[in-house]
Amino acid sequence: MEIEIPCYDGFDELDAIGPYEVLANGFKDGDRDGRVRMVTRDGREEVTASHGLRVGADGRLGDSDPDLVVVPGGGWADRSPAGTRAEYDDGRIPARLADLHSAGTTIASVCTGGMLVAKAGLFDGVKAVTHASALDDLAADGADVQDARVVDAGDLLSAGGVTAGLDLAFHLLDREFGDGVAERVAERMEYEPSGDILVA
Repeated sequence: MEIEIPCYDGFDELDAIGPYEVLANGFKDGDRDGRVRMVTRDGREEVTASHGLRVGADGRLGDSDPDLVVVPGGGWADRSPAGTRAEYDDGRIPARLADLHSAGTTIASVCTGGMLVAKAGLFDGVKAVTHASALDDLAADGADVQDARVVDAGDLLSAGGVTAGLDLAFHLLDREFGDGVAERVAERMEYEPSGDILVA
């Protein structure tokens, strides 16, 4: 199973690194082969996240023919010059997400990463959630906004603000890996996942 997390200047660190660690631990504890990679839209080798962390990337979004893409957010509400709003306006990540989804890739978003999925047109009429500060924007872009920490609409998933990405990742472990993998990873990470999951 190939999982990609597209990073860009201004993304929120925890939106990406939280799910990365949960999912990577799933491969260690489970029977599934695969990997999780941080990637960029243009193959850049390094980006700077919203709190100044420099993150090395391993390839271009879509290059591994991913089964799953987890899209982080960051910088939407404060209209930062770098971040989700800048990538929304640029349009290249949303366009790539649309192409990947049409080819069969499952797309999941964390926090305001959902705005990039919405820009791709993938949340039109679909139950979804994002950070509280962007719920009106998500609805304006066509999503059927829900009051839940994580929404699972099949091949489109979404999580609320920041730490909800951990719950999204544990839900994905439970859904895709089975056999108690999520429980073992949660125990090792000393985390209690939220049960606030809406399966649409």
